Amino acid sequence: MRDILITIVILGSLPFILKSPAIGGLMWVWVSVMNPHTQAWGFATHLPFAFIIAIATMLSLLMTREPKSLPLTPVSVLLLLFVGWMNVTAPFALLPEASWVQWNKVMKIMLMSFVIMMVIRTRRDIVRLVWVLVGSIGYYGVKGGIFTLRSGGTERVWGPEETFIGDNNALALALIITIPLMYYLQQNTAKRWLRHGLTAAMLLSALAALGSYSRGGLLAIAAMGLFMWLKSDRKLVLGALLGAVAPLLLAFMPERWAERMDTINTYQEDVSAMGRLNAWRMAWNLARDRFPGGGFDVSDVAIFARYAPNPMDVHAAHSVYFQALGEHGFVGLLLYLALGIATWHTAAAIILRTRGKPELRWAHGLATMSQASLIGFAVGGAFLSLLYFDMPYYLMAALIATRIVVEQQATSPTARQARPGAAIAEQS
Repeated sequence: MRDILITIVILGSLPFILKSPAIGGLMWVWVSVMNPHTQAWGFATHLPFAFIIAIATMLSLLMTREPKSLPLTPVSVLLLLFVGWMNVTAPFALLPEASWVQWNKVMKIMLMSFVIMMVIRTRRDIVRLVWVLVGSIGYYGVKGGIFTLRSGGTERVWGPEETFIGDNNALALALIITIPLMYYLQQNTAKRWLRHGLTAAMLLSALAALGSYSRGGLLAIAAMGLFMWLKSDRKLVLGALLGAVAPLLLAFMPERWAERMDTINTYQEDVSAMGRLNAWRMAWNLARDRFPGGGFDVSDVAIFARYAPNPMDVHAAHSVYFQALGEHGFVGLLLYLALGIATWHTAAAIILRTRGKPELRWAHGLATMSQASLIGFAVGGAFLSLLYFDMPYYLMAALIATRIVVEQQATSPTARQARPGAAIAEQS
């Protein structure tokens, strides 16, 4: 039944995609982030849904009369440079065969990220994109939160297998990125039942993140919660709410969870933590020795034997920053950091231009909560190999489109007339 339902929904969307490329972009985000086919049990798990939607979206983009150029902003330009540098480093990979396999996956993600930036242009498309992201990850948050309640927190929460969020730590980080977006939607909907539903989804998603037993996730959710409190206009209310809910969630988790979180303070005695430090040292040594880095996928015995302090302890990078450093060298790391900073500045520019403007309250809230998501990813990503996780790139697309919409509205004739002295200035 699930296979039939998923197939009908995806194939049934094709006529709408051909009519509007924005629908295709939203369907791509849903399939690539949620991976709904992984929730089926039969034939749908092996159908190339992402490929079908990508082809339909490309055809729609070619046929549409709507603007189809890539917005050239600091974020999109830096992403272009980052992708370009990946293509420079790939031919110099230490493991050519494995590197080209990963290159193929990453380039598909980046191509569609640029397509999303091209087709998401209006306020309605932006809000729909946020809803798709929230629904895609929120599904696993609600499901994982209920599982944690039923198990009493004794079992770990995992994501769908063979996806970016299949690992418990990766799922925790995805949920943490999503919670601020849930809050944004909750604050911008007039329907009471929907607000209550989003409140429940936030609580269950937070519980699922804790139930993943992710130590990096705990640090990320703490950093994100602090940022949301600092940015809130109702610090007393939000502080009281966080002060009441957080102890309850932590008290619900069993002793074995507390013991695992305590290893944050005793990382020298933890095998996993020391393995990550070993992988980080390896990436540093590799980047110092090879200007283009090691290429895609450097978690190999031979590479660790040459560059790691402990050659026998082979680990993935477990950090977006050291992953960029090891695979694409110092240039790759600098481009990635610059991309993150530009994204943050884009959100900050939106906040500045929309402050005190009721008609742009939606954009102000989205930019603020996007910064909270970025804080969560910046902290949690320091401990996970999620450099190519597509959700942050789709959030970049939402911010690019939001800034363009805000600037267009600010320079519209209606907006100019609303400003004091605008008519006098134009006449002079």
